[in-house]
Amino acid sequence: MENITLKINGMEVSAPKGSTILEAARLAHIEIPTLCFLKEINEIGACRICVVEVKGARSLVASCVYPVSEGMEVWTNTPKVLASRKKTLQLLLSNHDRKCLSCVRSGNCELQHLCKELGVEDEAYYDGEKTASCIDDSAAHMLRDNSKCILCRRCIAVCEKTQNIGVIGANMRGFATFIGSAFDMGLGETSCVSCGQCIAVCPTGALQEKSQLDQVLAAVADPAKHVIVQTAPAVRAGLGEEFGYPIGTNVEGKMAAALRRIGFDKVFDTDFSADLTIMEEANEFIERVQNGGVLPMITSCSPGWIKYCEHYFPDMTEHLSSCKSPQQMFGAVAKSYYAEKAGIKPEDIVSVSIMPCTAKKFEIHRPDQAANGVPDVDYALTTRELARMIKKVGLKFTELPDEKFDAPLGLSTGAGVIFGATGGVMEAALRTAVETLTGEELKNLDFVEVRGMEGIKEASYSVAGMDVKVAVASGLGNAKKLLEKVKAGEANYHFIEIMGCPGGCINGGGQPQQPGYIRNTVDIRALRAKVLYDSDKDNPIRKSHENPAIKELYDTYLGKPGSEKAHHLLHTTYVKRSINGN
Repeated sequence: MENITLKINGMEVSAPKGSTILEAARLAHIEIPTLCFLKEINEIGACRICVVEVKGARSLVASCVYPVSEGMEVWTNTPKVLASRKKTLQLLLSNHDRKCLSCVRSGNCELQHLCKELGVEDEAYYDGEKTASCIDDSAAHMLRDNSKCILCRRCIAVCEKTQNIGVIGANMRGFATFIGSAFDMGLGETSCVSCGQCIAVCPTGALQEKSQLDQVLAAVADPAKHVIVQTAPAVRAGLGEEFGYPIGTNVEGKMAAALRRIGFDKVFDTDFSADLTIMEEANEFIERVQNGGVLPMITSCSPGWIKYCEHYFPDMTEHLSSCKSPQQMFGAVAKSYYAEKAGIKPEDIVSVSIMPCTAKKFEIHRPDQAANGVPDVDYALTTRELARMIKKVGLKFTELPDEKFDAPLGLSTGAGVIFGATGGVMEAALRTAVETLTGEELKNLDFVEVRGMEGIKEASYSVAGMDVKVAVASGLGNAKKLLEKVKAGEANYHFIEIMGCPGGCINGGGQPQQPGYIRNTVDIRALRAKVLYDSDKDNPIRKSHENPAIKELYDTYLGKPGSEKAHHLLHTTYVKRSINGN
């Protein structure tokens, strides 16, 4: 690639032709601040925080979109530049709800951080009219408070460009501009799929999940309730970031210890029900292949993807596996099998899940998710909510010992833990399906073709005399591309895995929020995924059908995969929804 030479702050820098000033500055170890910029998602130069001086230019330029040229001279830290950035922040604060002490993002707010760096004090520099605090709480999973919005448009961009949904946009013009849905509809009235990617990229507290912390802590304190908790595989790969650990740190042991000290009666692992999902899903796939069922079969673990399919591809809901998600399977088993073993009434069990996903908050209220006459799962908390709960009760997370999950619903395999990364469900299912179909033990359990952060992956495997063609997609924009190929007859698969969030659950809408400069320069998804693949590699049992707790569940309670009892507890139905509403 051709390089060009320029000067930044008097230092000579070599950068690839076509780079922006922002990218060239990073090569010189200079981080120009940004607010609206997200690489390949929101490159609009709107916030004006990243302005710099360029020799010969009539005014300051936005470094995130301004291309470099041979011999260019740039200054990123002149008094003029610093004064402009400071004034921009002052203007943003003039129309901002500055109740930082009570804001969920306090201490982890990009606006707050920049104000501190540039010496912007908490006073009304430009007093006057303000946008009223109008909170939209119509969706099951989140709250929107436009009085904290800075109109960076990150949320709009990720909803439209990454997820191909576009249910939010900039309404009105000028000072009256606000982010919302068409025709002033509440988000819950639209075809929003609750993926939470908009929350993940929001730089302030304008977007947040709908918290259920108080209800969970009240249940924990109620002596009449038996409160159990399950943690999804991706949570252990992200939670540590909330306590200062490097991205890609496995805090499984400390997480289990923290949950026990919060007061949960049993600390279980969603990896157990991930293994259970594989048993049912692999059986369903084999039945469809052998009996002429609807193919390709598509995974059903991601509730954001399920709702997307119901809204945007309702004619393909028959392709969805009828398996409940691991979260819901766990709840159904906890309030039946576990309840009977423990001698506890299902209605006296409070089932709590810790998820990397905001769509789980929607999923627990779906129809057909109460197999025992009570909700399978009562409360779904995000990874961020768990971090807040740990801090709220005063636990020193970094000083906690490493502890194990409780048996039997805390026992799992390597196949269960990789569910959290894109391709993980496919790989886990293949490990079980191939051994079931061939009757032979797999020598190599790593289906590396379906691993990685690519948006769409394809592979073909020779199994028991037939070529099994599979595909994996993560992010709903990629799901759309894949399904349109299938509908057009341009692609022929037997089995498809789809995850609603790019990269899978490790990048879910409920995971720790990282600032723009980290999201733009660090492969967060790969680092978190590595945690799960390392855990799989180190697990002595790496196939779901070899989990001893799963074997016992079938031997003593369910009978076999796909049995009548298994269908009652572990399978579900879907709804063909309108594209114009919920």
